[in-house]
Amino acid sequence: MTFQEQIQQGIPNQLPQPKPYETNINHAPKRKEILGEEEKKLALKNALRYFEPKFHAELIPEFKQELEDYGRIYMYRFRPDYEMKARPITDYPGKSEQAKAIMLMIQNNLDYAVAQHPHELITYGGNGAVFSNWAQYLLTMKYLSEMSNEQTLVMYSGHPMGLFPSHKDAPRVVVTNGMMIPNYSKPDDWEKFNALGVTQYGQMTAGSYMYIGPQGIVHGTTITVLNAFRKIKKEPKGGLFVTSGLGGMSGAQPKAGNIAGCVTVCAEVNPKITKIRHDQKWVNEIHEDLDALVKRVREAQANKETVSLAYLGNIVEVWEKFDQEDLRIDIGSDQTSLHNPWAGGYYPVGQSFEESNTMMAENPELFKEKVQETLRRHAAAINKHTEKGTYFFDYGNAFLLEASRAGADVMAENPTLGREFKYPSYVQDIMGPMCFDYGFGPFRWVCSSGNPEDLQKTDDIACAVLEEMVKNSPEEIQQQMKDNIQWIKGAQENKLVVGSQARILYADAEGRMKIAEAFNKAIKNGEIGPVVLGRDHHDVSGTDSPYRETSNIYDGSRFTADMAIHNVIGDSFRGATWVSIHNGGGVGWGEVINGGFGMLLDGSDDADRRLKSMLFWDVNNGISRRSWARNEGAVFAIKRAMEAEPNLKVTLPNLVDENLL
Repeated sequence: MTFQEQIQQGIPNQLPQPKPYETNINHAPKRKEILGEEEKKLALKNALRYFEPKFHAELIPEFKQELEDYGRIYMYRFRPDYEMKARPITDYPGKSEQAKAIMLMIQNNLDYAVAQHPHELITYGGNGAVFSNWAQYLLTMKYLSEMSNEQTLVMYSGHPMGLFPSHKDAPRVVVTNGMMIPNYSKPDDWEKFNALGVTQYGQMTAGSYMYIGPQGIVHGTTITVLNAFRKIKKEPKGGLFVTSGLGGMSGAQPKAGNIAGCVTVCAEVNPKITKIRHDQKWVNEIHEDLDALVKRVREAQANKETVSLAYLGNIVEVWEKFDQEDLRIDIGSDQTSLHNPWAGGYYPVGQSFEESNTMMAENPELFKEKVQETLRRHAAAINKHTEKGTYFFDYGNAFLLEASRAGADVMAENPTLGREFKYPSYVQDIMGPMCFDYGFGPFRWVCSSGNPEDLQKTDDIACAVLEEMVKNSPEEIQQQMKDNIQWIKGAQENKLVVGSQARILYADAEGRMKIAEAFNKAIKNGEIGPVVLGRDHHDVSGTDSPYRETSNIYDGSRFTADMAIHNVIGDSFRGATWVSIHNGGGVGWGEVINGGFGMLLDGSDDADRRLKSMLFWDVNNGISRRSWARNEGAVFAIKRAMEAEPNLKVTLPNLVDENLL
């Protein structure tokens, strides 16, 4: 069968042969035993409903074994034989160009070079899934190959509920992931209901088909590192940045450090992902000996090198060793997946990666104790460095939250509303006031032709738009504009592409609309192929997350999720090609609600109309909420937006004299 025929087939009529478990692939850890005997039967019944009864006798023992061995039913037998990667949009079967674009993005999320655990359909973060099993993938791709622009595919946490009649301006796909009743949104609830096959953790851009590899966070991390050095009034050259995590999104950190121009030390316990990042040239060197690492760092500092050093081992060892050696750390953070602390997101010090994985599955209570003990040591070591002048910030991975729950010394001596922790979230100190409040966030696009020349042309178009805009930009956003121009000019030489021909660029609403409009015109003129627009959910308006994206909201509303819900509803009727809303992502299940979108630009007048309507709302919804919270930059930005658009009328806050209170 051809690739197109395999897509159109969906779930095959005859059972494919069982596939061997490939040990050279980076696999998800075994999930802990959480289902009772009756619940295991229910999990099997739930999995078998994808298949005709004549296959059940053969599949039951196989799926039962998967459940016992891995804690989940992945249906490995049904993995496609074709290579998993984003192909040119013209390679996909179907009646709808929009549906083809979504197929392209789904396959990109599962590309072996992109996905963290590709055989388990997990893109990043240890549990950020595109689907729960391979039957869901096959059925979804079949539906997309059949749908017209008068239909919408409804996705319930990885499960394709079906195609429903709609209209051409409706989203082609509506995605929800993990939308639990609030009282059933604890970490063990995810373990249980995911094992039953009825919900999944979509992370942010995993379950919404908009992940573009580590590049997706490189730009934001670069801006964060640059501004962290600006905060301590030090040049990055010769400066030392210490952090941890090389899997998924965290793999962006050493590349961002190199772009910023500092010395980066990033610890990682997983040998496979460390080698992958080194092979991809996202990290320059791998070290396994702490004494050799200390010597190499001193040398790099003295020579003011730009270099990234991976330490294959536990980050706690690095913080403690650098303290003993009195090695000065300028800025520090952590980006392990602490939203997922008990299932592979963070590893205890003092035992091997393999020992930890065994303990995680077979003795989860002891594993939890070891993780919390490590968090206490981790925080204690960081505290020693900050007393010497290190600037430490939480990178929004729930490090401070989980450390506090472990009893670590991370709480502020004099807490205030929104400043409970000893150290700030990077959004509180950097991204919130400097970027999000002004509307700057992670706009991204994918060239659906798969042609690197198209990506170069879009980079040039975006750069020209920004250079024209900066001439008349107000002083308040000049630094942001200049950082973005510097980024896009260096994008090609920094070799950021992993998987699809994609780019990320922090831009405000005006920039996003003008860049998208210019792309659409170039497509219309035949200069480039169709382009998929999107963004990270980690943005101005898409995410309500009290310990990250909305951590610089101080009016008490940071624990509400109205903004994210309104964002995805508003995007859906303003022309998005697909929309998604998730529980969990970034900081953990039950800790955040986040929404995203995708939009296909095809050069049409319809696309031009939709992009202007949707992108304006997508950003200004968030600015208006931040303005109402009395954030000074957002008040400035929303007033400017109202001047530009007469139909925009936003309620502005009146400020109270503190002395009166």
